[in-house]
Amino acid sequence: MTAQFEIPVRIYYEDTDAGSVVYYANYLKFMERCRTEWLRSLGVEQDTWLSQGVAFVVRSVTVDYHAPARFNDQIRVACQLAVLKRASLVFHQQILDASGRLLISGQVTIACVNLQQMKPIPIPEPIYGVLRSATR
Repeated sequence: MTAQFEIPVRIYYEDTDAGSVVYYANYLKFMERCRTEWLRSLGVEQDTWLSQGVAFVVRSVTVDYHAPARFNDQIRVACQLAVLKRASLVFHQQILDASGRLLISGQVTIACVNLQQMKPIPIPEPIYGVLRSATR
């Protein structure tokens, strides 16, 4: 398992529903941003791999909603690589408020696929090597 990686996110009006709380599906977007920034911090730029026909797609998501975030809150979105397989990754993710209170917890499984066929493929060695190093 890797060290936890975090990014700050400000809640904008567009992120909320009529009650000024974050619309439930938007938490998935925040979690996606965190995983993308984690990969970027390791030197893995997904657009480079997309141009080569390699994509990382969400295979499954489990989310528990513990407490809501509201308009103008500052939250912290965290991810941690829990499992690295040859063609997939499993992340544990959390979203915390400014005081550290748990708002959201979840697990996301990501599959590496051939973009044209949308079929699983092994994670390319340059990425796999970086991910393997990050888990040590």
